[in-house]
This record gives sequence, C-alpha cells and structure tokens, in this order.
Amino acid sequence: MNNELKIAISAAQEAGATVLKYYKADYEIKEKGYHNPVTTADHAADAQLKKILRDAFPDYGWLSEETVDSKERLAKERVWVVDPLDGTKEFIEGVPHFVISIALVDKQQPVIGVLYNPVTKELFSAAAGVGAALNGEPIRCATRTSVDQMVILNSRSETRRGLWAPFDDTFGELRAIGSVAYKLGLTAAGQADIFASLRPKNEWDICAGNCIINEAGGKLIDLNGNQVNYNNASTLITPGLIAGEYDAVDKTLAVLNQKGE
Repeated sequence: MNNELKIAISAAQEAGATVLKYYKADYEIKEKGYHNPVTTADHAADAQLKKILRDAFPDYGWLSEETVDSKERLAKERVWVVDPLDGTKEFIEGVPHFVISIALVDKQQPVIGVLYNPVTKELFSAAAGVGAALNGEPIRCATRTSVDQMVILNSRSETRRGLWAPFDDTFGELRAIGSVAYKLGLTAAGQADIFASLRPKNEWDICAGNCIINEAGGKLIDLNGNQVNYNNASTLITPGLIAGEYDAVDKTLAVLNQKGE
C-alpha cells in the first residue's frame, strides 16, 4: 500500500498545481445538470490524475466524476475512485474550500485516501491499518460527548434550502462549508465533531474521506445506519451520510432520526 499512497499523494499535488493555474483566472464553465457546474480545471485535473494513476497501475479500475463510466471497473478488485475537483462551486466563487480527492478501493472498501487543498496546502492522507495524517502529522476524530456542544460541518446548499433549520438549537454549531471531501478531512483532523449530509452523495465525493475518517478513529455511515461499500453499479449513496468519532456519529444519527419522525 505504501507505493500506492506515495503515488496518490504525488498525483494529488500535481493536479492541485494544475487547478491553481485556473483559480481566480480565466476558464470555461459548463452545466452538467441543474446546479452542477464543471470547469476547464475539473477536466484538466481529471486527465492528469488518470494518466499518473493508470500509467502506474494499469490493472486497476477507474471511477471518476469527470470520466465517462465504464462497467469494466465492476470486475476489478482494486479501483481508483477520484473526484478531480470536489467543490467546483466554491472554486468558481473563489472560496478556498475545494480539494483533489483520490481513493483506492480494494474489494469494495477504501484502503487509500488522499485529499489535497491546493490553496491552503492541506494534505490529508491515510492508508488502511497505517493511520491518518494532515501534512504528515497524525490526526484523530474529536471526542466531544455532548450533542449540544458538537460542531457539525454541513452543506452550504442544504443550509440555504432550510434543511438544517430544525437543528439550529440542537447542536453547538452548524458550520456550512463547501466540498464534501474537504469536510470529511477537517472532521478526521478533529477540527469539527461531525460531517453530515441530509441528501445523497456519490462515491467519488466521500470515498477518500471515508478512508481518512476510518484511520482517524471514526466511522462513516448512511442515514440508515449502514456502512458504505464502493465500486457499485450505481454510484449514488442514499439517503444521506454522517461521519466522525464512533459515539458522536451514533448520537447524531439518533438526533437526526428523532427530528425526522
């Protein structure tokens, strides 16, 4: 795993340098769907990551948000799961809450996770059984036990839509941040207690962060309480997600379920 991790880190940093060339500069923006933009930077980073990772490991499968999917990956035990620019909306707005996200899945479980924010130079990394790190220093999920003191990293769009309004007086703080993957990295580093989403996400949004959370002493589950598996025919994970330290996740799930009744 050491070789895969080193190459994934190098690939993330190289793609990050490419993304930075476009940040607050000129680039093309297109809409893949409603409120789902893609930019020149997304495509450039995707091409770069694909070349580096697939050249190094040609037998591994490939799943990326910006690559046309091929079902060939379903027959592979090991698959790269990549989001070349997670937080495209924030990138467009000039908000430095976006990351390059690279995960390696082995038999449907994430065994390598790398997140790189090229603006802040934050590098989150993990490998199964090795632990998680931020810029080379070990990290652990926060262990605050009282729900009314917990800091929850949630979605800017979900907040704008009022989905979190019922929980305004429940948690210590609801802190809306962009990129899903970046929120997972910050949670793994103990800079918040919980990452939570009330809406479905795709595998490439969370796979690398899932590995980092696991290795930082936490867990990621869906809102039904189930562990997430990867490299599925359908990449959408429903109905939503929670990640953080074990007990904090269980307490948050109970609160969300109670309020949702």
